[in-house]
Amino acid sequence: MTTKSKDFYNYQEFKQAADYVQQHTKHQPEVGLILGSGLSPLADEIEAADYIPYQEIPHFPHSGVPGHAGRLVIGKLAGKTVLAMQGRSHFYEGYTAQHITLPIRVMQVMGVKTLIVTNAAGGVNAGFKAGDLMLIVDHINFVGMARNNPLRGPNLDEFGPRFPSMTNPYHPDLLNLARKTARNLNLTLQEGCYTYLAGPTFETPAEIRFLKVIGTDAVGMSTVPEVIVANHGGMRVLGISSITNVAITKTGTEAETTHKEVLETGKIIVPKLITLLKGVLSKMD
Repeated sequence: MTTKSKDFYNYQEFKQAADYVQQHTKHQPEVGLILGSGLSPLADEIEAADYIPYQEIPHFPHSGVPGHAGRLVIGKLAGKTVLAMQGRSHFYEGYTAQHITLPIRVMQVMGVKTLIVTNAAGGVNAGFKAGDLMLIVDHINFVGMARNNPLRGPNLDEFGPRFPSMTNPYHPDLLNLARKTARNLNLTLQEGCYTYLAGPTFETPAEIRFLKVIGTDAVGMSTVPEVIVANHGGMRVLGISSITNVAITKTGTEAETTHKEVLETGKIIVPKLITLLKGVLSKMD
């Protein structure tokens, strides 16, 4: 299957990918789940699973980044039928904004109405520490502001309007459910604004100081395009960041952020994230 990245995809191409997935699973998923860097072990919790490598799905992007397994895992989790993306593709890999969000369109064609996105993020808020979970309540789309919005180009009326609102990109009911679930499980759940940057470089100290001024609580290289496309297509969205490192605000320090650190901290966070997500899914309408 081709992985060449195009600026724009049409409804028929999304349907070709969705048809392939539906032909290779016995399940009809209700909830989409995107697993970020180091969070793939969550997919091991899915029961009666069907596995579909991204490379086999027409038009589907696939990542070469460590920590991203690159397959769909479709099955049962906490009483819900889920379609989990075990890894995602990124803008910095050379894909277009529309191509990295193609999997969301596939979910929409398949009738998935709810999306849960997870990611590994750097903590900008001084009150955060590595190992925290952060409920995403809003986002800043720097890459989209620089013209790379995933909705750029012809609008696909089959999915949604030309000018969708982003006042509540993360659904209020799901936010409240996550808060209640965390309280019941005695889990600490931070809240904040996630800022999306293009990567692949980690941020300079000056950039971190700037991000803090504009209201950023956590920063990363994914998620926001998926959330935009999900909202355009009428999906409810819940987003959770795993704070895998604390961002560095001063030069001249020997400390540095590495992808290895992100993956190692992700392993520590996974049990908490699994507990939270299974709790949310079990109570979800």
